[in-house]
Amino acid sequence: MRRSAQIPRTRADDALMSLSKSANKAVLWWGVGAVLAAKKGPTRRGALRGVAAIAGASLTANLIGKPLFPRRRPAAEEVPVHRRLVKRPTSSSFPSGHSASAVAFATAVAMESPKAGLAVAPIAAAVAYSRVHTGVHWPSDVGAGMLIGFGAAALTRHWWPLHDDVPGRTAHGADAPEMQDGDDMLAVVNPNSGVDGVDPTDDVKFAWPKATIVYPSPKQDLRAQLEEEIHARGGSVRALAVAGGDGTVAAVASIAADYNLPLALIPAGTLNHFARDVGLRSMPQSDVATQAGTAVGIDLGEVEIGTGDEMERRWFVNTASIGGYPEMVRLREKLQQRHPKWPSAAIALVRTLRRAKPLNVVLNGEDAEIWWLFVGNGTYAPKGFTPSRRPALDTGLLDIRYLRADIPYSRLRFVLATVTSTLNASHVYQELDLPSLDVELRDGNRRVATDGEVGPLGNEFRFRARSSALTIYRPRNTTG
Repeated sequence: MRRSAQIPRTRADDALMSLSKSANKAVLWWGVGAVLAAKKGPTRRGALRGVAAIAGASLTANLIGKPLFPRRRPAAEEVPVHRRLVKRPTSSSFPSGHSASAVAFATAVAMESPKAGLAVAPIAAAVAYSRVHTGVHWPSDVGAGMLIGFGAAALTRHWWPLHDDVPGRTAHGADAPEMQDGDDMLAVVNPNSGVDGVDPTDDVKFAWPKATIVYPSPKQDLRAQLEEEIHARGGSVRALAVAGGDGTVAAVASIAADYNLPLALIPAGTLNHFARDVGLRSMPQSDVATQAGTAVGIDLGEVEIGTGDEMERRWFVNTASIGGYPEMVRLREKLQQRHPKWPSAAIALVRTLRRAKPLNVVLNGEDAEIWWLFVGNGTYAPKGFTPSRRPALDTGLLDIRYLRADIPYSRLRFVLATVTSTLNASHVYQELDLPSLDVELRDGNRRVATDGEVGPLGNEFRFRARSSALTIYRPRNTTG
């Protein structure tokens, strides 16, 4: 404290005082987080993780640390008058909550985006030192707060594993024609799927100027519309392309699989789960792949929905579900627009389970009572409540997860296991990796949701993993 107080007066004094005050109640970090969240990808994930880390650090420092370790703050006379804060804090000096929040945020951001972390780290360090410079904390308070911040950031990985941007692996090679300028290509463009109203039409025209562009008609099912376009060209179509969100991509992918046509993809939706797993981030990647004719084969999920003797088949590229799971996902993604991922997931989980009704089913010949059923195309990671990515696209397996309803207090136990990250040891939650699953409803009919789209009613569902069912263009240098 004495050495800091002996530093000659400079312009940095006013800057450090302003910086220290701006970090009150984490206002500074909310502002930095808003800037980072403006861009999709690692920086946005870093901002959300940073906010979650601040919550943990602030709770630990202010509600646990300070009451347990009461300590008098340095006397105002320890520092020169021009450095003293007008409004000095009156709580315990140990530990420093400002330092805990600053380091928690910077560390969490660095976990997701090292570049953004390097930019934020000097600000966090300056905030931590400013508490000594202005005479409101001892250096050991700051050191303890920094340790709390590191711990809070690291702890977020327990509930929210780090997202890697490595594309899903596949050992399936595939033959696909070289599509120079998109000749003999049908390109489906959904102008309403882009973020902030950005129409992806210009990207498609730039990549494939000779392609025939098809816009989804509100009066006709997209699959039927695309089949008509293919038949009208008498077999001259050599490839399909799609620019849109996961729902549009799933519909076009199902036609590509049915007609054995390669698919080119431009991610133009809000979340782009499928494109992210495949390893396609932008239009130039798809453009390069179609010109070179490089492609891979990936697995697709298939479900047959039956009512009596009639069966209807649907493909799904991401997930299918029965019961309350579709509503839970929809509500979670709506909440995530304003709140961090894990709180949004918890709120959506509680609301959906509270209104859910159990399903009496037969799963692969065995009677069961469940709240909902999730079926993923391929094995998802992480295991637990929030599957988010596929490390491999060629497993030939379905990721099956369901919540049992035949155990007392199963919903409450599920919520507690989710919060404590102990689902792997819970008896109420089941996870299986199987090549197929037959589901029969004992009571009435239910709708199946595939890739976020609500499907037809049925009382019998046959899920299958179809190996290398879809050929998709992907650059040769895409790692994974």
